[in-house]
Amino acid sequence: MSIRITESWKKILEKEFNSEYFLDIVQKTKKEYSSFKCFPKGKNIFRCFDLCPFEKVKVIIIGQDPYHGDQQANGLCFSVENEIDNPPSLVNIFKELGKNYGELRLKSDLSDWAEQGVLLLNSVLTVRRRFPGSHKYIGWEKFTDNVINIISKQKKGLVFMLWGNYAKGKEKYINENEHLILKSGHPSPLSANKGFWFGNNHFKKCNEFLIKNNSAPVKWI
Repeated sequence: MSIRITESWKKILEKEFNSEYFLDIVQKTKKEYSSFKCFPKGKNIFRCFDLCPFEKVKVIIIGQDPYHGDQQANGLCFSVENEIDNPPSLVNIFKELGKNYGELRLKSDLSDWAEQGVLLLNSVLTVRRRFPGSHKYIGWEKFTDNVINIISKQKKGLVFMLWGNYAKGKEKYINENEHLILKSGHPSPLSANKGFWFGNNHFKKCNEFLIKNNSAPVKWI
């Protein structure tokens, strides 16, 4: 079936888009969006792919599902638009970033990360308003698990950031001999305030690996 997505991903994921399970995802998603307020906006469901073409991918950050509050989700995991107050997890991401580099990031929209090759991938790409995890049943995880597996097999020297137990469950789709896997607790206050997030130095470790592998570091700030 025809999916509006950047051409490089359309080619790489053609088999997925033409599968029965993906057709089922599309039908269920259309029904949800026609019956309830859902996020992100339809045009932004594949935004993480559109801003980060397959050939540019060098870092993958895996989230769970989009923010479920009004005006928050923008199609990139953990990201919100600049005029929106930072959700707690994003606050802690920026605190850790500040500890890594001694500078504060002022932009809440992470689209500049995506444009540099950071795939900000939620495992579930949509959500019903005010109901976190509400689209888990739709089948998105099968699709995004396959995306992770395809990226791992077709590219080398990538950095995968797995934050929290949910994201760590995706490790089985990644070839640890070909890529760097960085694992820590989730940046949410529930995890971070117990000592499982701060001090992981993931942003610095990521760039050190990229430079070592002759790839440009990410300008996180």
